[in-house]
Amino acid sequence: MKRKAKPASTAKSAANDAGHSLWGGRFEGGLAPEMRALNLSLDVDQRLWPEDVRGSRAWAKALIGAGVITKAEGKKLDVGLVRVAARLETGAPFRNAADEDVHSLVERLLFEEAGEVAGKLHTGRSRNDQVATDFRLWGMGAADGIEAALGDLCRALLALATRGVDVILPGYTHLQQGQPIRGAQWALAHLWAFDRDRERIAAAAHAAGVLPLGSGAIAGCPFPVDRDALARELGFHRPSENSVDAVGDRDWALDLAYACAMTGVHLSRLGEDLMLFTSLEFGFLRLADGYSTGSSLMPQKRNPDVAELTRGKSARLTGNLMALLTLVKGLPTGYNRDLQEDKHTLFDSVDTLLMTVPAMAGGIASAEFQPKRIQQVLDTQLLATDLADELVRKGVPFRRSHEAVGKLVRRSELEGVPLADLPVKAFLEAAPEFGKDVKKVFDWERSVESRNAPGGTSKSAVKAQVAEARRRLKG
Repeated sequence: MKRKAKPASTAKSAANDAGHSLWGGRFEGGLAPEMRALNLSLDVDQRLWPEDVRGSRAWAKALIGAGVITKAEGKKLDVGLVRVAARLETGAPFRNAADEDVHSLVERLLFEEAGEVAGKLHTGRSRNDQVATDFRLWGMGAADGIEAALGDLCRALLALATRGVDVILPGYTHLQQGQPIRGAQWALAHLWAFDRDRERIAAAAHAAGVLPLGSGAIAGCPFPVDRDALARELGFHRPSENSVDAVGDRDWALDLAYACAMTGVHLSRLGEDLMLFTSLEFGFLRLADGYSTGSSLMPQKRNPDVAELTRGKSARLTGNLMALLTLVKGLPTGYNRDLQEDKHTLFDSVDTLLMTVPAMAGGIASAEFQPKRIQQVLDTQLLATDLADELVRKGVPFRRSHEAVGKLVRRSELEGVPLADLPVKAFLEAAPEFGKDVKKVFDWERSVESRNAPGGTSKSAVKAQVAEARRRLKG
């Protein structure tokens, strides 16, 4: 039995029941039920409502300047948008909303608050340049939040560095003890990585600061809106140069996703160090109980979960970057609906960082070096390079110095004694240039102080790093 077609009025009513639509005049009936869930994005983009309202208020002002609407109409739109913002702030309009996206929701509410004049707001504007503008505004704010959180983490590392200036611990290459360094040097190594992340985040924010609004769907705006004034009004540093490029450009989002991914890499590496340094085998650091958890089975366990969970979360950041790169790589010029997916990935990256960075900052702020334990694991082989340097200072070519010290290390291992406990005679046999005072080399403080070049481990070099870090964190 054939099913009778619904009357046009019934179909229109069904479409309206699904929420306020910004399109549909050339379509008969509403979306297929199977299509509706795929089409909706309100659950993701609803967080852009402050940016959408802000951009709409600026657009209304631009339409007044272009002579498209009167000042009275502009005033009515602005008052209506302020009321819409107040309603959205409560969260109530999002409950059971059937609108396609946040832009549809804002417009529907504006009709309720301002009446038919709301229909004039979208003049000369497309959802393409509207969403691109909203997203960039959100991106600039998100970047500021991440940069501030990274600043707190850097300050926590700086404080840890100041507590570790007089702590000497093994420096590792290939996860093998290499040379002695100050605890401050280890903490500052992580600080400089996060400082670079701050620079990358700031660069992404700058890249986002190009205004798409006024580009229309693809061909630009047919009305004489002042895009330079729009840019100033919304906090962008310039309007976009090309309307076709503007609506499809997500380079800034990739910049921010990359900066987030790199921050995740650095968080993961710091987390790995903390996992090692707080273990029984190392024991160089201890975190406060508030950043650790226990075991449901083993009563003695004390797990530094802030490090482990952060290390795990970093995988999401790398994955989101790859997802966004893959999303944009094959798109034809202009706007494509695929770009609806850009927000989900970037929102997740920002949310992940704004959760993990403060937790890691708190963990680092609670961390304390354990000098007694560190002293137990310092092996005098860490000073092998200092022995070679001593010979170099006495005119011996470094390659011959390296070979002589290598033989001494092998001898200490064969005899089962620390390098420093070999007799002076053994050193003189390896290289007579050592002299009878060779044992003076086996001094941890002497070793780190000898490396006084900028960026080195001497106290003055470390304090210079601390001063520079303080300067940058104030800027």
